Amino acid sequence: MATYTLPELPYDYAALEPVINPQIIELHHDKHHAAYVKGANDTLEQLEEARDKEVWGAINGLQKNLAFHLSGHILHSIYWHNMTGDGGGEPLAADGVGDLADAIAESFGSYAGFKSQLTKAAATTQGSGWGVLAYEPVSGRLIVEQVYDHQGNVGQGSVPILVFDAWEHAFYLQYKNQKVDFIEAMWRVVNWQDVAKRYAAARERADVLLLAP
Repeated sequence: MATYTLPELPYDYAALEPVINPQIIELHHDKHHAAYVKGANDTLEQLEEARDKEVWGAINGLQKNLAFHLSGHILHSIYWHNMTGDGGGEPLAADGVGDLADAIAESFGSYAGFKSQLTKAAATTQGSGWGVLAYEPVSGRLIVEQVYDHQGNVGQGSVPILVFDAWEHAFYLQYKNQKVDFIEAMWRVVNWQDVAKRYAAARERADVLLLAP
């Protein structure tokens, strides 16, 4: 039985136009995200077989594959909900996301400073990767992470709450090789309501992690 399943999109393929066209959304979700789900499930089966047979010659590759595919599945699952056709702008208390807005200002000095850092982190990924706003539970602050592939360069325990996909499959059909233009456009569809809910949930769950003294 499969452990992971491809989630349904929370909107139709055309919901994020003109920032992201329907063809990209369809291919990205139905093909690329689906491949990470299948990869995670296939790797779990291969690990089970290795345990049953006590054959560990492929363990390094299998563990890497599990991290890659599982992280790809998780980040994409967040990505779809981080966007809405009615999104964009700056998170404001008047819109019910005041705690998030305050946390951004406290952690980065200002919304403008945060936006600039996340934009640069996502746009300058070497090869494939993500720009991520994450809650870091040891300090209780927000941090920006530049994630290589899906799983590299990540602070242990950090919880992603806003993710910008900087892989070419996320934008190339529409933006060609202009990754910076795509990242800039992404700010027009950010779903701050979703990000705020993820921030609140991450703070509530922080005490279940083993924190450093």
